[in-house]
Amino acid sequence: MTNDSNSDVRSLTTLPLKSDFVTSGSIVRKIWGDTELVLLIFAGSAAEFALNRAVDWLFFTGKIPADPIGRLFSTVRYAQEIVFAEREAAERTLARINAIHGAVECQRGQSIPDWAFRDVLYMLVDYSERAHRMLYGPLSPAEREELYLVFRRVGEGLNVKALPEGYEEWRADRRLHLVRDLDHSRHTALLYGQYRRHLGEWRYQILLGVQALLVPERVRRLLRLRRRTIFSALVEGYGQWVVPELRPLIRRLMVQPRYWDEVKKMERGLSKHAAPSNKALQLTAR
Repeated sequence: MTNDSNSDVRSLTTLPLKSDFVTSGSIVRKIWGDTELVLLIFAGSAAEFALNRAVDWLFFTGKIPADPIGRLFSTVRYAQEIVFAEREAAERTLARINAIHGAVECQRGQSIPDWAFRDVLYMLVDYSERAHRMLYGPLSPAEREELYLVFRRVGEGLNVKALPEGYEEWRADRRLHLVRDLDHSRHTALLYGQYRRHLGEWRYQILLGVQALLVPERVRRLLRLRRRTIFSALVEGYGQWVVPELRPLIRRLMVQPRYWDEVKKMERGLSKHAAPSNKALQLTAR
């Protein structure tokens, strides 16, 4: 082999390997690869979105009020394109989201407040942790730290300013945001009216029951959500008595038939990327 050939081989072996935006064994992939947890995350976020003082931005575009369930599934697709992607692909998705936000700001002639971006990011962190605790038990301190740091990188990719350094600092700032940025307004009632219309009455009541168990106390108080014993029992036993084969059926019961294709797409997209956590396997194996 010539010296030139040796040089070529050396240059190839020193090329940087492609890296994932989120490492394959991350708790974030485990959470966002579990369909039930993803649905719980968005159930909680739907409650808090309705109370946020920046909720008028949702009504300006009209997309979420017009089709709140459909927008949930499109948001899941964006999350998949970040959490389960190589770094470069994830960064392209983040840039695309930034461009969408920029276009809306130009159209309205205003900037979305920095605190509103932080609120949305904080929701994803908080409800990821709360959803996991509800079905599979609490995260370890190391998992909580990892969860926050992953979403901090997401926030940095979305140009979110003044993010706390670590999980404990985030928790303190999260409490401040809950007190300062939430209020029950006419937009709250309008958005919940859309949830009811798109889900139908009995599915809407299930949503309220789940939200009452999931959301922080301030959110529950502002929305006057009541914890119901039957929902507590069902959720606590879900991981133990629901066999994996029945879970797709239960998911379909939660949304109207016109969204079943979206549920299938979400299941396929999530299942190909992540396996259930050890805790989930232990519970479903009982």
